[in-house]
Amino acid sequence: MKIKAFFQMVRKKVTTAYIAKVAILSALSFILYMYCKFRLPFMFPSFLEMQFSELPAVLAGFSLGPVAGSLVIIIKCLIKFPFSSTAFVGEIMDMILGLCYVLPTSIIYHIKKTKKSALIGLVVGTLFATACGMLFNRVLAVPFYVKMFFGGNFDAIVSMCSGLYPNITRENFYNFYIFVAVLPFNLLRLGVVSLITFFVYKHLSKILHSEFKSKKKREDDENVKEDIGNKETESSVIHIAEKNPDAISSLNCPNCNSNDFEKESENRMRCKHCGRILIIDNTNDKSKK
Repeated sequence: MKIKAFFQMVRKKVTTAYIAKVAILSALSFILYMYCKFRLPFMFPSFLEMQFSELPAVLAGFSLGPVAGSLVIIIKCLIKFPFSSTAFVGEIMDMILGLCYVLPTSIIYHIKKTKKSALIGLVVGTLFATACGMLFNRVLAVPFYVKMFFGGNFDAIVSMCSGLYPNITRENFYNFYIFVAVLPFNLLRLGVVSLITFFVYKHLSKILHSEFKSKKKREDDENVKEDIGNKETESSVIHIAEKNPDAISSLNCPNCNSNDFEKESENRMRCKHCGRILIIDNTNDKSKK
């Protein structure tokens, strides 16, 4: 039963609109990832490219939930795989760091959807992803990159960084690379993404939460609203047959049992307590609702 309930919940949440939004945000994320990137060679090694493709993912995480944000990260990296120039090392690292950023950020925001929690989530996500970036570069990315592209010759990657860091050597490479390059690089990059997200999300929230409906579906919804409005109007008007107008003073409101009325016209009164309208119809002997 729990499995069935889970799939029912997933089916209810994963609507056509949900899939369409994830697809659109994934496409935007891929475009930012593939084409909108640049280097800062005066600050960081040339193989570290500045890009802000996490922006659509964190917007998806805020509006659709952590799973949607994670899907955007995974999809944009998978699409990039065929175009990889780093034997997938860069894409895998970007996927890991993207998830380390989007997941804590969106989870914290969804616990309590306020500006304060959004700010806390963005700060926590930035710091957590930066810390993970330092760790994974040390134990995974750099060793694999050196082995794959330089045949294990560590001096090659040291020489790539020597122009920017003249005092760098094989022995102190990680001290320079991790703390002088990776740390400020990710703080700057994710800090910019967080800043943009914080200021633009509320302006985009209505669009991100909108549901895509066909023309027929919109017309059906309008008809339902119209029918409900008509029923509410009819139910607020009570027709009462009274041959003796003096008996009106003893009437009680059928809705709240109050006898305090405001006379709007000769045959129309409104209950001051609940707003129900009584129409006095002297032509009928039966009460109508």
